[in-house]
Amino acid sequence: MVSERLTAAPARPLGRRPRAVLVGGGLSLVLCLIGVVHLGLGASGVGIGDIVQWLLGHGDPRTEDILVGSRLPRTLTGLVVGIALGVSGALVQGATRNPLAAPDTLGVNAGAYFAVVLVAFTGVSLGPLPAGGAAFLGGLVAVAVVYLLTSGGVLTPGRVLLAGATVALAATSAAEFLQMLDVQATRGLFFWGNGTLLQSGLERPLTLGAVVLAGALIAPFLARPLDLLALGDETAQAMGVRVERIRPAAFLVAVLMSASAVSLAGPIGFVGLIGPVIVRQLGIRRHALLIPMAALLTSALVLGADAAAQLIVTPSATQPAEIPVGVVTALIGGPVFMAMARRVSTGDADTGAAVVVSDRRRAPGYAVALGGGLIVLVLAIVVSLRVGDVEISWGQLTAALSGSAEEMTEAVVSYRLPRILVAALAGACLAVAGAAVQAVVRNPLAEPGLVGVTGGASLGAITVILVVPSAPLAALPAAAGIGGVLMLLVVVLVARGTRGGGRSGLDPTRVVLVGLGAAATSMALVNIMVVGAQMNLASALGWLAGSTYGRDFDALGWLALPALVAVLLVVAARPVNLLALGEELPRALGLELGRARLLVLGAGAVLAAGTAAAVGAVGFVGLVAPHLARRIVGNSATRMVPMAAVLGAVLVVSSDALGRWLLAPTEIPVGIVTALVGAPYLVWLLRRTRDV
Repeated sequence: MVSERLTAAPARPLGRRPRAVLVGGGLSLVLCLIGVVHLGLGASGVGIGDIVQWLLGHGDPRTEDILVGSRLPRTLTGLVVGIALGVSGALVQGATRNPLAAPDTLGVNAGAYFAVVLVAFTGVSLGPLPAGGAAFLGGLVAVAVVYLLTSGGVLTPGRVLLAGATVALAATSAAEFLQMLDVQATRGLFFWGNGTLLQSGLERPLTLGAVVLAGALIAPFLARPLDLLALGDETAQAMGVRVERIRPAAFLVAVLMSASAVSLAGPIGFVGLIGPVIVRQLGIRRHALLIPMAALLTSALVLGADAAAQLIVTPSATQPAEIPVGVVTALIGGPVFMAMARRVSTGDADTGAAVVVSDRRRAPGYAVALGGGLIVLVLAIVVSLRVGDVEISWGQLTAALSGSAEEMTEAVVSYRLPRILVAALAGACLAVAGAAVQAVVRNPLAEPGLVGVTGGASLGAITVILVVPSAPLAALPAAAGIGGVLMLLVVVLVARGTRGGGRSGLDPTRVVLVGLGAAATSMALVNIMVVGAQMNLASALGWLAGSTYGRDFDALGWLALPALVAVLLVVAARPVNLLALGEELPRALGLELGRARLLVLGAGAVLAAGTAAAVGAVGFVGLVAPHLARRIVGNSATRMVPMAAVLGAVLVVSSDALGRWLLAPTEIPVGIVTALVGAPYLVWLLRRTRDV
């Protein structure tokens, strides 16, 4: 999977040794200082001074118990995880020649995470090494899927990263679904799924640390071949490198290291990416030095992030929860990823998206297609009224709708009907939002959740809940709308690049990559605020996963503005159609491109953010519905937008019914169900268009 040559060829060793010694010594010193500080942090009140006194033989037994039973395992875990992620990140970046490649951005961490959750779901109790083996297999499968998605056709850095993001989304959604299916068997995996260094003893970090040490000893043997790979495959082969063996070997070692880290501490993102990149920025590019220094720096980043998490929210009797370290690394790494994605050349600014939607089916029977969609929507609503923790027969439903049913049946129907209507309208708005965003960035993968809109809306809504708890109910959708619009503007501004002649260009693939970083950053902020404010974690997580639970007719009022915006987009179909044609042709036809893009993007953000305020973060609807609509009725916004709205409504209503019926009386949030449908669809879409 060759994506992009790194910014510089392997550096000559002469003249670099003083710098290497200085950088290596500095990183070692920083790691030691952070490690000492990390040992002194915790809720027990035992500080560095107490530990020093114990080392001098003057401490009390309590200090020894805390140090050996809690502090040392946690710090050792941070060291093991940092070494594993730093080495694996350096190997993956060297093998792909892509500075944005890392175990998390290529889906390895998510695949390993899903494998561990799957083992827990089966109820099988595994030791550290068997659990690590399961994680290794999961990560290996993830890499294989990424390879299948990117094999053949034009291979660009953006395409590889989109494939990795797709696999990560699919694996994470499947893991969340398994946790919902059996809460008891997977209890405790949520916080572990965000990355945590908490350990109950030294057994696991020592056992998996031995595996990581073995991988770290193998990695230097790949250093020189990876240096030569930076010159290109043909040059490396001419110099004796067996590229067909070296690249798989590098990936195998990287997957082994990252799987060990995931099985020990959960998926911790971004540090395996930014560690090697920072070392390169310090002038170290030869892999013989880069690999160990990346391990040192990444270990310092992991321990520093965990120390910051403990300082932000200190666990206590009144505040037992703490911020997972993976949330802090996402908060740091998200902006770094955005900045790096801005510099990546994907080759899509002039030619269009990395994947395109075929318009082979311009169905002449638009009225038939739309009418058929509306009939399916009505059937979905009727079936949804019947299913749930209380089953209703067709006769009871008919009687309830006619007003002649018994009191309990009427109560059930009157409870379900509002939430179903909210689900239908929310699905329609999300589909139109996806169509609007895709028209501007010319990428059918630009679903509002993937470009940061949903994360920004969640951040705005949670901010209002925490800062102004007495605010009127209308403030929630307003704050969500503002947050979504602002986040999308940030993504577009960061993603804008320059082309020949100094003209600005909107690379469609870069928009999605920057949006992924923005989404990670915003959701990290949301998690920090939720834990720090001691919110009801279950309800907050349910809202963030997307849910129609308890929605009544008042929630329809929140969707009034998004619905109006959707209608306006259909009215303004001509500018929306022209936006998909690129840069030059719309200008030649008289369209003021900057203003049109801003208005359509703003409309999409209002649609997605307003919907998030009503039902939470429901993903993938804005991707699946517009794509299916294009295949049915073509690309014209006049036809495609209404068709997408109907399909989006069908998808959300059906997902809500399935979530209420599958584990009744326990409800699966609708956002998880749509993700289970949308993630495989995204995999299929990317694979189907591999030859573009």
